[in-house]
Amino acid sequence: MRQASNPRIAIVTGGGSGIGRAAALALLRDGWHVALAGRRREALEETMALSGAAERCLAVPTDVTDPASVAALFDTTVKAWGRVDLLFNNAGVGAPGLPLEDLPLEIWKQVVDTNFNGMFYCLQQAFKVMKAQSPRGGRIINNGSISAHAPRPNSIAYTATKHAVMGMTKTAALDGRKYDIAVGQIDVGNAGTELAQRMTQGVPQANGQVAAEPLMDVSIVGESVLYMARLPLEANVLFHTVMATKMPFVGRG
Repeated sequence: MRQASNPRIAIVTGGGSGIGRAAALALLRDGWHVALAGRRREALEETMALSGAAERCLAVPTDVTDPASVAALFDTTVKAWGRVDLLFNNAGVGAPGLPLEDLPLEIWKQVVDTNFNGMFYCLQQAFKVMKAQSPRGGRIINNGSISAHAPRPNSIAYTATKHAVMGMTKTAALDGRKYDIAVGQIDVGNAGTELAQRMTQGVPQANGQVAAEPLMDVSIVGESVLYMARLPLEANVLFHTVMATKMPFVGRG
């Protein structure tokens, strides 16, 4: 762990709930300073209170679909702490499970604006800061989801954006080499967040059946993010999949 005079600085988007909160809490337990970004200040402040380390937190209300709001997030963090060592590029939204021909275009655009455009805005700002700071470089972890690899029924907006994130991760990992920026992706399956509780009640499967699915504790995802974050910049986890062991992902059906 670095000394307090030379802390490790992280930005976590979507830090007010779910996976973002779990990752922020894991980083804070490890001694990081964390800028929490999200749409709702009260949720960010709740994460701060849960951490027991509010003195190492910033709550920065942010709309990742707005490039100016994302730029302000990075400006605020650098002004407070001087640099950014880690971006957990996590903010995202889902969509109702509708047949693709019935999906309202405004929902399609909302998912694309958040999960794809918003992630790029954060990635771009992180590159600008990390290439210019001294010591140079840093790490970016994109939240891909196992939907970056395989779809669920009636999930075209979410799945398409997460497949796009995979391409963004690969390209940014390549483009970041010359700046000592390591870019990787975490693909999560069935973490026990509020949004995922519906899995335990039964969700549509590829064969047309509806089946309950197991969840894993979301804190496991936080520890996985921390593992990636703590690596030296000479090493990179390009893709890391962490999932409930018995969920229907690998195999047929």
